[in-house]
Amino acid sequence: MVEIPAALVESQLEWNGEAGRAFIDALPRRSAEFLDRWRLRRSGPAMHGVAALVLPVDRADGTPAVLKLQAVDEETEGEPVALRAWGGHGCVRLLEHDPETGTLLLERLDESSPLSEVARADPRRAVRVIAELLARLTAVPAPAGMRRLGDMAAAMLAAVPEAAGRLADERDRRLFRDCAAALAEVAGEPGERLLHWDLHFDNVLAAGREPWLAIDPKPLAGDPGFELWPALGNLFEADDVLWRFDLMTEVMGLDRARARCWTLGRLVQNALWDIEDGEEALDPDQRTAAELLLGR
Repeated sequence: MVEIPAALVESQLEWNGEAGRAFIDALPRRSAEFLDRWRLRRSGPAMHGVAALVLPVDRADGTPAVLKLQAVDEETEGEPVALRAWGGHGCVRLLEHDPETGTLLLERLDESSPLSEVARADPRRAVRVIAELLARLTAVPAPAGMRRLGDMAAAMLAAVPEAAGRLADERDRRLFRDCAAALAEVAGEPGERLLHWDLHFDNVLAAGREPWLAIDPKPLAGDPGFELWPALGNLFEADDVLWRFDLMTEVMGLDRARARCWTLGRLVQNALWDIEDGEEALDPDQRTAAELLLGR
């Protein structure tokens, strides 16, 4: 029997309700099914994120791998498509995939060595690693059928007027609208590159065949400028925002003005989610980042 971490149970119930409960209840049977189907042997304790159970395993030939069990939703359904498109270049390799359940068999990386450990000691090195990975990943055209940033941007801009009225402070309302105005400048040209969308320091792991590889994409088709915020906001320091932005745009070869607008659009997205959850103020770190990017 597979052990289900309590934190995974809590996150599934919090975010997915009854569907999350059904996913948790199915995990013991599902894990046993895929261990048998793909001829895998457990080789370590269970790991987890917010949405997935990850089991270290060995394949029949002794090759180490991980079995990732997750629910299928609009974010996870694109993961195997993106991993195949990248083909292991800059990211973890996909070994097997079951479309019905969303279960993945992935190359085993060094989960004990995330890039966040480097970032605490040498943030410039860590930000450069992420920028170099993103330059490679976003060089790939998005496959057909991927979620589209243009659709997201249009929906965000439509939601801004009502959401702005739910912010309690006029300073926050004005800043939120200014970020939305920046997003509107670029929303008509949303791009067609394959985006990871969530490349923060803990989603980069040390590897054998390359020093660092990306994991856990939530892919969409769009402009690479929309990729910057996770590395700007992770282990947030106000004094780091502008040099991180400058370093990433330089390494990725981005137009700084467009990247600025897309990054402010990412802050609009985050604020909309917070407001939907009942928040009446902008997140302090994201407020600071927006003001810096707007030159205030």
